[in-house]
Amino acid sequence: MEPETFTEDLADALVRIQRLVRRRLRSGLTGPRLRGAEVELLRLVESRSGVRISDAARALHLAGNSVSTLVNQLVRDGYLIRETDPADRRAARLLLTDAARKRLADWKRRRAELVGRHVALLDESDREALRAALPALRKLAATLHEEAEET
Repeated sequence: MEPETFTEDLADALVRIQRLVRRRLRSGLTGPRLRGAEVELLRLVESRSGVRISDAARALHLAGNSVSTLVNQLVRDGYLIRETDPADRRAARLLLTDAARKRLADWKRRRAELVGRHVALLDESDREALRAALPALRKLAATLHEEAEET
């Protein structure tokens, strides 16, 4: 396989898997659908509770006003709490609500079940190949993240 073909095939496979997982998870929703950027912001706040809006914008590689718009929507929908940062009264810190925690936990559970069902359909050698590829895929994600941080 040519290097250009490999990298194109890898990128296509990753995008296709992500799109199909997202589509399948959307189909089983009982509440209003969250957009990808909203879920990314909620997951960031989950991992960095109290993150400032400006830091969230940098971490997500989005404009500050875009993140502010997402925050306003998620506050209105009951998923985020925006509080004044005690260290800088001009800045806001973001916290998850219980509804957001529940929604993220449900999303993670459903995603794990979905992917697990389909991985179980693969033969053992394919499952082992996926296990073996995980460290390299994590490194790839880390280098892409590092490059994005530099720009």
